[in-house]
Amino acid sequence: MPILNQPIRRRTFVGAVFAGLGITGLSARTPKPRAGDIPMREFGKTGVKLTVIGQGGARLALTRTKEAARAHVRHAYELGLNYFDCAHDYWDGHSEEVYGDVLADVRKEVFITTKCLKRSRKEAEEDLHSSLQRLRTDYVDLWQMHGVQDTADVEKIFAPGGAMEAFEAAKKTGKCRFFGFTGHHDPQTHVAMLKAYEKWDSILMPLHAADPAYLSFQNITLPLAVERGMGIQAMKVFANAFLLRVLNAQECLRYSLSLPIHCATVGCSTVGQLDDDVRIAQNFQPYTPQEMEAVAKLAITAGPGGLKGPALEYWKIGGEWK
Repeated sequence: MPILNQPIRRRTFVGAVFAGLGITGLSARTPKPRAGDIPMREFGKTGVKLTVIGQGGARLALTRTKEAARAHVRHAYELGLNYFDCAHDYWDGHSEEVYGDVLADVRKEVFITTKCLKRSRKEAEEDLHSSLQRLRTDYVDLWQMHGVQDTADVEKIFAPGGAMEAFEAAKKTGKCRFFGFTGHHDPQTHVAMLKAYEKWDSILMPLHAADPAYLSFQNITLPLAVERGMGIQAMKVFANAFLLRVLNAQECLRYSLSLPIHCATVGCSTVGQLDDDVRIAQNFQPYTPQEMEAVAKLAITAGPGGLKGPALEYWKIGGEWK
């Protein structure tokens, strides 16, 4: 087993994972997935249907060039994805620019999200203005308060002149169809955001097989979002590849899609990763509760000593499992 701080890249895996593909031999290539046939779910109360997986904008930076990133996004669209996640700060704005270059001509066929880290109305409005320019659109489908960390963040957002005013104004003027919030670390902060405001359209949170063991969004936040009928997005499905120490990509993604969510953002940066995730989605069958429990038990062995050892400390010091 690799040591805790060793970098891990997402594995690509051959068609033996998928029953009936008939691939034999180490030199055999997995065929490209068929276009379309990706399951769709209604995104909470929005009335919009999204593919259960969507392209994450953060990992486009790993393609290294805009030309490669544009080809990757075009491939995602051609495979049938309609959900494209982004944020104002991803790749210093280049991720939004790539989306604008590729998706502007098919704007009404796709659901584009972006996010804002600013907590004042003025700064948030400035961010949205530049995001719309980069995305080459008059509106985003979903605008999100990015990475809400703690109660201090919550207080800034809802203070007079806070970002909440910008979000409400943007929806009123048609610059965003829906708005929500995201966060990586503390489910109780998500609960505070839900208590502070009743009209959220969506929520984005880490939901993966190791999550139930520590500061669990699945156990603390997810039930409240389901009760409200919100659009629910999962992220960190692979726990930034950390879970690939003990689970394969199919097990990771199948676990998250078996939860009561509507879509999962997957950080694909290669065609192989994207093709694998599309195949998994196309062949998705939900886990039983017993299977979910078994996968979760295996997930917590990803770090030496399980969650009683360095893996738990990794979370505590701000690691990106979540």
